[in-house]
Amino acid sequence: MTDAVAEAPKASINTPAVIMFSISTVGALTVLPWYAWSHHLGAGPWIFFAFTMWATGLSITAGYHRLWSHRAYEAHWTLRLFYMLFGAMSLQNSTLIWASMHRVHHKNVDDIDNDPYSIKRGFWYAHMGWMLRNYPSSALDFSNARDLQQDPLVAFQHRHYLGLALGMNIAFPALVGAAFDDPWGFMLIGGLLRLVVNHHLTFFINSLAHYWGRRPYTADNTARDNDIIALFTYGEGYHNFHHLFQWDYRNGVRWWQFDPTKWWIAGWSAVGVTRGLRRVPEFKIQRAMLQRQFERTQEKLRACSHPGRLAELQKLFEHEMEAFSVTLNEWKKLQAERIDAARKQIAGQWEHSEARRRFQALEHSLRLQRRRVRLLRLQTA
Repeated sequence: MTDAVAEAPKASINTPAVIMFSISTVGALTVLPWYAWSHHLGAGPWIFFAFTMWATGLSITAGYHRLWSHRAYEAHWTLRLFYMLFGAMSLQNSTLIWASMHRVHHKNVDDIDNDPYSIKRGFWYAHMGWMLRNYPSSALDFSNARDLQQDPLVAFQHRHYLGLALGMNIAFPALVGAAFDDPWGFMLIGGLLRLVVNHHLTFFINSLAHYWGRRPYTADNTARDNDIIALFTYGEGYHNFHHLFQWDYRNGVRWWQFDPTKWWIAGWSAVGVTRGLRRVPEFKIQRAMLQRQFERTQEKLRACSHPGRLAELQKLFEHEMEAFSVTLNEWKKLQAERIDAARKQIAGQWEHSEARRRFQALEHSLRLQRRRVRLLRLQTA
């Protein structure tokens, strides 16, 4: 525990959260094993478990997170209704509370006093400790979510959250289970077990994804990219990219990165259910990665213990920095041309102009420079 945490005044217990986590955890560890031992469990409860894991997981990542928290795309009301119902089933609070608090997290990431689930207060705190007490950093303030308060589905879910959460976690599994003559099996496997597993996989995004992994885009915060975490969090493991480019509908920006949430959103856009998918320009991504390469190379140069070699490498490093500056100036010039074209309503002509091809050439030049700087960094070893 850090000194900052130790000195903080003792916050009161968040009784509803403690009761909910206690019942779900104890039930999953005791009642579920007993039922599985004393009753025959067919394939039905496990199929229902897989469906509800998928539905609640995507409702958090694609709905609560990328749609409502970051406005990374727009969705038809039918898809938003799906997110609203299965988001309530995830028992992670209403969309309004979840998204508002998440926006606070991004604004104050790693701030011990203002980030609701700052990893700087410890792994356990970021994972779920922040929910067990009424810490000041978790105080509700919807002034950052006026847009969400205007959304009828978000407002309805917020007003009727308790009823929706109980209905989706008890009545829904029981009714489906009754159709298969096993309501308790469906409630325990597709309800209770799914709830515990889904909770901790989601919580890993706030804890493990700020603790373990690489930082290829920025070192300004603790968020990490981790391919393993992405496998279990529907693609949310590419957290370093996300914290720098939070409004992009993708977290795994490369086609080969495992991000089923990205594929889900893009897939629905093909039939018009989602639209307005926001993407960071490739140049900005390459620029961030190259800047990060420069930072890492500079760290290596500082640690270099060979004076003669250092002078040579430093000269190469300065040359690359100058080339990078030239590229950035050219990009700014092209951006100004693009804005001017949009103002004159000739953006379509600009997209097919020589300027567009120059833009693509600049993106390619940054990729090549990244390789050169990476080789330079390796030479400092």
